[in-house]
Formats: sequence, structure tokens, C-alpha cells
Amino acid sequence: MNIAITAHDAKKELMVQFCIAYCGVLSRHKLCATGTTGKMVSEATGLEIQKFLCGSQGGDQQISARIACNEIDLLLFFRDPLNPKAGEPDEASLLRLCDVHNIPVATNIATAEALIHSLDRGDLDWRDIVNPKS
Repeated sequence: MNIAITAHDAKKELMVQFCIAYCGVLSRHKLCATGTTGKMVSEATGLEIQKFLCGSQGGDQQISARIACNEIDLLLFFRDPLNPKAGEPDEASLLRLCDVHNIPVATNIATAEALIHSLDRGDLDWRDIVNPKS
């Protein structure tokens, strides 16, 4: 699976800790991330991550473009709901694209853990559910 990772500044350390905890599962998948989040996770875990621009410099839009082209299967996006950011319209677009293209999204650690456990067990293959093979 192609997994995209991003996090607001206040949630970057939580994302790093999450990726350390689930490094074994994540290492079996292709990862991409916005710049700073990707750098922090990669340095802490040793995971190979394709890094895009920082979110505020267009990284969220780069992930959105890949979602629109069906190149992302899962999005882990740890948001800080208590501190609104200037880039929120881009984030709304990112989440809307996930809904349009049936991409599972985790915006908090509880949902991320549920998705990662399902992924690890092989319970779900979202592409086959959305587009069943004949």
C-alpha cells in the first residue's frame, strides 16, 4: 500500500512516536510525507520515505495530487483541532479528495492505530472493496 503521512506542528512528535511503535508494519509499505514530518519520522525510524515539500509550501497539495491520481491508498494526518492554521483550506481539500476517492484517513492516533492494525492483519483491501474484481 502507498501510505501518506503528515502532521500539524503540535502533532509531529506524536506522529514520530506512532511511526516508531508501528515501524514494522510501516516498513512493508511505500511511504511518502510532507517535508518536515517525513524528515522527523525518517530520522527517528530509519524508514524510507519519499519526502515532498513542507505542508505550508505545497506538500499537502502534492499529496492531494497523488490522491486524485489514485497513487495513495491510506492517509495518516494527525491534526491539531485546537489551533487553526492558515493552510486549513488546503487541508479541507485534502480530506474532501480522500472522501471522493474512498481513501481511508486517520486524523488522530486512535483511528490511525485501528487502521494500522487492520492493515497488519490484512483485513482490508480498500481497492477491492471499492472496485471489486470480476
